[in-house]
Amino acid sequence: MSTVLIVVALVLVFAAVVAAVLYVGPGKSGGRRGRGLKRRFGPEYERTVALHDGDTKAAERELAERVERHGQLRARPLPPEAREQYVALWAGLQERFVDAPQQAVVEAERLVARLAQDRGYPDAQAYEEQLDALSVHHAHQVEGYRNVHRAAGMTQAAEVQGGAHTEELREAMLDARRLFEVLVAEQGEDSGRHPSDRPTRRSERGNRTQAAWPKGSGA
Repeated sequence: MSTVLIVVALVLVFAAVVAAVLYVGPGKSGGRRGRGLKRRFGPEYERTVALHDGDTKAAERELAERVERHGQLRARPLPPEAREQYVALWAGLQERFVDAPQQAVVEAERLVARLAQDRGYPDAQAYEEQLDALSVHHAHQVEGYRNVHRAAGMTQAAEVQGGAHTEELREAMLDARRLFEVLVAEQGEDSGRHPSDRPTRRSERGNRTQAAWPKGSGA
């Protein structure tokens, strides 16, 4: 009988140890993962937590899934002539904004989407998937893409009338330009190094695009 009791006791001890490992182990691992995701995604992390009503575990699951799907993506090189063409097109949109801000915003959103696709991100027609991929590699600039996409949608739905929301449209263009500049400037091998982890210096941005807003644009 004593032997049976000893066996039972050993089984109970083993079960308790296993339960403790299962309880403590994932917590520590999850904490490390959470810190890594917060460091990688920055403002995108906070935004995702807010969308999940403060549920950090749910937010981290979503962000971890994005990394799993898009973390290995490497941007394709952009030929010099294509780079020059994109910069010229953006400069033209900024000039057009003075007289036709709504149309300029719509075209800016399409231009950023096409540029991202040319760099190797998901198809421009798959907005959400493209957005997720961009958030993995450009977390500090991707909100600008959301803003210009939202502004373009408002314009196309005729919710923006006259010049009442010109300032909002201007802000959307400025936000989108931050992502545009990173995409048009980075080299193919740079994408895997998460350039979004460090904000682009103002002097670098000016040299990269050579596309300042024209006088009278209000920017």
